[in-house]
Amino acid sequence: MSAVICILIGIAGGVLSGLMGVGGGIVLIPLMIVFLNMTQQQAQGTSLAIITLSFFSMLVYYKKGYVDLSTAALIGAGFVVGGFIGAQGAVWVSEEILRKCFAALMIIMAVKMLFFK
Repeated sequence: MSAVICILIGIAGGVLSGLMGVGGGIVLIPLMIVFLNMTQQQAQGTSLAIITLSFFSMLVYYKKGYVDLSTAALIGAGFVVGGFIGAQGAVWVSEEILRKCFAALMIIMAVKMLFFK
């Protein structure tokens, strides 16, 4: 695994995460699969490990008054439970099915954001 490629993937994910609030699922996972030859499960697990580091990006938004901590705490509580349940399922699903589900979700969300309010 090339350290340079990893850092470039991190920069791409960091810029897009800070700029648009996306990164892990939309940017990092596909990049890790394509450029690091990870399986879908490896990329998803690695992406989840990286999420904890987004704290520093969040601080920029927080200082400008753009973070609702009570909402973040409630969603975060659900995320912990949902993430655990989802991870349990993801390790049992075949990589091919998981990759196709992931791609379908990205397409559905893109269409919704492009054409619906």
